[in-house]
Amino acid sequence: MKAIFPLILAVGALGASSMASAQFAKPEDAIKYRKNALFVMQQHYARVGAMAAGRVPFDAKVAADNAAVAEFMAKLPWAGFGEGTDKGDTKAKPEIWKEQAKFKDKAEKMMAEMSKLAAATKTGNLDSVKSAFQATSGSCKSCHDDFRAQ
Repeated sequence: MKAIFPLILAVGALGASSMASAQFAKPEDAIKYRKNALFVMQQHYARVGAMAAGRVPFDAKVAADNAAVAEFMAKLPWAGFGEGTDKGDTKAKPEIWKEQAKFKDKAEKMMAEMSKLAAATKTGNLDSVKSAFQATSGSCKSCHDDFRAQ
């Protein structure tokens, strides 16, 4: 069952991500979707970060499981940045819609770094995890600096 769950999750994601932008009845729904996807991603990412920082003992399996969820979730929020989602309960800066190519590049960089982190956790090598975590954090920060209001 454990081996089948990631496959089911991946298949569901493919369908969900391609239909996500079409499923939002209101811009507020899209904002909630992206915020929740980012929240879940951050929660699992932070668990890996706690190990990388030495705040909790390193457990390669727990790190790999959490990194896999973060990697998966990193693909989802982008559908929630559609037309009309620049207003309301959001910290998204207007630059997202003015500089869409730059925003997309940063999103793709973060997803690539998240994939590298997931791969690093599978090695079981804490130094590799620390390095990949740092690179991923840098990509997150870069996007937040340009596109997220405090």
